[in-house]
Order: sequence, then C-alpha cells, then structure tokens
Amino acid sequence: MSLLIVGSVALDSVETRAGSVADALGGSALYFSWAASLLNPVQVVGVVGDDYPMAALEQLAGRGVDVSGIEQNAGKSFRWAGRYSEDFNNRETLDTQLGVFADFKPSLPESFRKAKYVFLGNIHPQLQMDVLEQTKHPALVVCDTMNLWIDTEREALLELLGHIDVLMVNDSEAIQLSGESNVYKAANWLLDQGPRTAVVKQGSFGAFMVVDGRVFYVRALPREDVVDPTGAGDSFAGGFMAHVARCDNLSHETLRQAMVYGATMGAFAVERFSVERFGELDAADVKERVERFADLVRFEIGG
Repeated sequence: MSLLIVGSVALDSVETRAGSVADALGGSALYFSWAASLLNPVQVVGVVGDDYPMAALEQLAGRGVDVSGIEQNAGKSFRWAGRYSEDFNNRETLDTQLGVFADFKPSLPESFRKAKYVFLGNIHPQLQMDVLEQTKHPALVVCDTMNLWIDTEREALLELLGHIDVLMVNDSEAIQLSGESNVYKAANWLLDQGPRTAVVKQGSFGAFMVVDGRVFYVRALPREDVVDPTGAGDSFAGGFMAHVARCDNLSHETLRQAMVYGATMGAFAVERFSVERFGELDAADVKERVERFADLVRFEIGG
C-alpha cells in the first residue's frame, strides 16, 4: 500500500570510535526509504543541491523507491557533521549547512497525494502542515520532530499535533515538549494534545508505544558491532511505517509488530556508516532478525 515520506536528504560527515566518513548519504528521508523499501514500496519527497551524487538516488530507485519527488536545485546540499562519544549515547554537532534545504517547500507530485500512509520527517512544523494539506485523506499520519522546533516553533507544533495520528519522538524530546520529568507521563501528555498513539524512542534502551491506555515496549537488540547510530531513529520509523503499510490495517497487533520491525531496522542501521547496511539486506535477512527479537521476550508461564 502507498507509503509517503517527506524529509531531509543530506550528506553527513560522522566520527565515531569505529572510524569516520565524509559526505556520506544521510538525512531522515534517505534512512527511512532504505529501511522501508525492504518491506514496502516508498514515495519520497525532498530536495538536494547540484552537488549531490544523483547515482545514489538511482540506486534507491532500484529498490522500489519512487524518487521523482526529490527536487534538485542550484546550490549546495544539506550537510551535517557530528562526533559521537565512546559509548555512542551522546553526540556533538560539529557543523550544519542547510544549503538548498533552507528554502525547501515540499510540493507533492499528483501521484503522491493519494498516499494512504504518510510520514512527516522532522522538518519545520508549518511545512509538515503544508504537506498534510496536499494529501487526500490518508489512513495514518505519523510525525517526527526535533528539539529545535520544540524550542522555536512550539505553538505551530502543538497545532500540528491535533492533525496527526502518531507522534514518534525520542525520550528527551517527549520530556522537553511536555515539561514532564517522567517519560511515561510525557507520553500520556502527548496523547492529550491530539495524537491517538505516541511512540517514544529510547536509543540503546529500545522504544515504547502508548495507545488506547496500553503500553508496549520493545527493547533494542543487544549489539557488539555498533558503528554509526546516526540514522537509527529514522530507520526505526521506516520499518514501523512499512510494516503497517504492507499489512494495510491499523489493529493493535499490527502496531505492536510494527514496533518490532522498527527496532529491527534501527539495529541494522547502526552496523555500518550511512545507509551501507541496507544495501546488503533482503527480506530473508529482515525475517531472521525479527525472529531474533521475538526470542528476546518469548517465554512460557509455568505453574
């Protein structure tokens, strides 16, 4: 079923204890699309500069991603540079150059406007609203945001929350937006603002979902080979949305499964720099990893 992502397409320079890369493929839309394409076709909207390696988009198109919504404009592509701590739990932004992304005004191709499942990457909340106004009655709208918009565009963000179905943020963003000190209280506060469901990502500790008064938690798969955590959250979103889209239903069971598929894609993402790991995978690899997640928590109640 049709799945749309609107977000950033970037070039990242990353330093971790495992090494470093310069001008590697990045951005929320790229990570989301590579992860989601292992499960379901994707339509992507974004913008790049005339310095962007367009062959990378052709490779993505070969994975079932419709990249016709990515504009190429004169100027430099969005670039981000960062350095991670030894334990990967903290990162320092070294440089941000918005380039053509600074003037990005998403315009959906006509064929994208009927997408049934829509993910709004962490662009300006007014642009997220503009995207929603171009869509035609999607069944599910999921939204991400970031601390910049919580600080500077709080009112616009709160207005947006009344128009979406799922807010997907990390724990620090949930606490920052809500003002609550407890992350579970923060999630319930988010639900009071309009979304039916809140998904809170907790990095190496996993993620949890609150919906209909029920909490579902999926832990992160234990990893010894973390290389680059940059795209883990966006890859999580790609796995979550793609599973929902391919099942084409919004049952509680499907959403719980989607959490596991999200965690699976996040675990894959950190094993290489950039989106390299996804280029090595197929559906069988995903199935095997999902089964490993199930084994983490499967048990029989005795007595």
